[in-house]
Amino acid sequence: MALYLFAGIPVADFTAALTWYEKLLGAPPDSFPQEAEAVWQLAQERLIYIIQRPEHAGHGMLTVIVDDLDERVDAASLRGVEPAKSETYDNGVRKITYSDPDGNEIGFGQVPG
Repeated sequence: MALYLFAGIPVADFTAALTWYEKLLGAPPDSFPQEAEAVWQLAQERLIYIIQRPEHAGHGMLTVIVDDLDERVDAASLRGVEPAKSETYDNGVRKITYSDPDGNEIGFGQVPG
């Protein structure tokens, strides 16, 4: 069974969001399938996208599990994006959460081990 991910994040101001996500993710989008939509491929068959939908903006929540959490956080900080929240759960999982200009929550987590 194949597993694919194509997760969308609604934004109000596409131009402002595009700039912010480029800083957070450290790269321009991989594609622009349509006007006011940008797609980043995080890994094979795992993509996220932003799309201008003001009526839904600010309600998105997304967490990506990574192996290099500290490196990602440090790199985002160098690009001017700072976390809104940092947590460590009882099971040792660490999560760093960012808030985009609309208030969508984009998290990066790392599982111990």
